[in-house]
Amino acid sequence: MWTLTFISEEDFTNHVKATIEKYGEKLESFDLKRFNKNIIDPIKLIFDKTVYQASWEEIVSNEIFRQRDKSNNNDIGYFHQRIFNYIDKCRVPDNGKEGGWDVIYENPEGIFLPDGSVVHTVYVEMKNKHNTMNSASAGKTFIKMQNQLLKDDDCACFLVEAIAQRSQNIKWETTVDKNKVGHKLIRRVSLDQFYALVTGQEDAFYQMCMVLPDIIKKAVDELSGSIVPHDTVIDELKELAKKQNIDDENLAVAMAVYMLGFGSYKGF
Repeated sequence: MWTLTFISEEDFTNHVKATIEKYGEKLESFDLKRFNKNIIDPIKLIFDKTVYQASWEEIVSNEIFRQRDKSNNNDIGYFHQRIFNYIDKCRVPDNGKEGGWDVIYENPEGIFLPDGSVVHTVYVEMKNKHNTMNSASAGKTFIKMQNQLLKDDDCACFLVEAIAQRSQNIKWETTVDKNKVGHKLIRRVSLDQFYALVTGQEDAFYQMCMVLPDIIKKAVDELSGSIVPHDTVIDELKELAKKQNIDDENLAVAMAVYMLGFGSYKGF
């Protein structure tokens, strides 16, 4: 039984599938050549393996995960932003269109802010995490929001953070040209509070999180033929280890790892 009232099961499932497909080439299998494309640091791998008391399989798997994970935040940003295409009175403009806002929420019945203000449109700049903007970026974003307020006196501008320091909907204060600035209609809002505002359901974000694991699993199962990677790195390393003529299997694999980064070094 589907429990979310603000998005249909079909729309949510399709959105999750689209997010998974955005992972693209990161879902391609890793062989030894791809694993060592940017030349790994063998010394670090061997320190990590020994200090964390891990197996070679675990260390290699962790390194593959790290390499895949470097650009996954962009894909999760897609999930956080594009879901609002399916939520009533929200829209996600095409890149660069409508001022370049990530989400626009319009409600002719009025949008009530915590300080008692009422507006009819909210323009959203969305960030994955609260600490991803440096001072220059924050200042530029604040000025963009100021300019929007000058063009439209019946709106508010939100900096919505998926991973905020706490649940909040507060006046955003930042620094522009070394001066502290703030405006009651320029607000810093955690993602749960934004969900609550646009859906009218206080725990809407929590409810979404509760169904998400099952829907991701369902989507992965349906897409499994095209997305499940079959990494061969550890098998290739073990094959190289067999050729090292070293009886100690652990040292033989270590030598195979050394060869990835130090193959042309003296002595190797």
